[in-house]
Amino acid sequence: MGKADQAAWEANAQFWDEQMGPDSNRFHREVVRPLANRLLAPRPGEHILEAACGNGNYAAYLAGQGVQVTAFDYSPAMVALAKARQRRYLKHIRFLVADGTSLAELQAMAGPFDKAVCNMAVMDMAAIEPLFTWIFTQLKPGGCFVFVTQHPCFVTLTEQYLTPHSYDGEAIAGQPRLQRYYHRSLTDILGQCFASGFVLDGFLEGVYGPKERPDVIAVRARKPEKE
Repeated sequence: MGKADQAAWEANAQFWDEQMGPDSNRFHREVVRPLANRLLAPRPGEHILEAACGNGNYAAYLAGQGVQVTAFDYSPAMVALAKARQRRYLKHIRFLVADGTSLAELQAMAGPFDKAVCNMAVMDMAAIEPLFTWIFTQLKPGGCFVFVTQHPCFVTLTEQYLTPHSYDGEAIAGQPRLQRYYHRSLTDILGQCFASGFVLDGFLEGVYGPKERPDVIAVRARKPEKE
């Protein structure tokens, strides 16, 4: 991630934690989490990696299901807030600071993991190749990587679709700083899954509220049992 991206999330960390609270907002509760759960199917005893964990609410949910969690975010302020908010689960969650776009920082976190998940952060990453490639190497054979991200066909502030580009936007109304969004087409997103070695065996679209156009996609990318 760039320094400007990290600075924005450092500035927004306290506001984000307050807005999400202990249960996350309705969008996450009613759209993101159900989609992630449906594809991830967490089971007690599994070791699951969460990328871009925010204030740790989903990591805590997993820990409450008997899962051992390694969760990271590239905002030190956000990780500190997550540790404070989820202190009752710290025996089951290891919170770390790491940049998901830096292979060197990712490699400092050793697996293997049964599964991996990333909720609403792929669109915040300047590059996704390091994360996707590294997760593939760290998953056990047959393990899956589930990510939920904004729908590139319908959620954008520009008229471009096929050309990767970035723009500034607001995730929660009133946040102190705008954040940078990185648009990629479905071809680019799913193509990175294939390039990393994954096969896809799950795909869902989710909508918030009474409308037809979906807000998010949820993808399950699986590491084959035999390479």
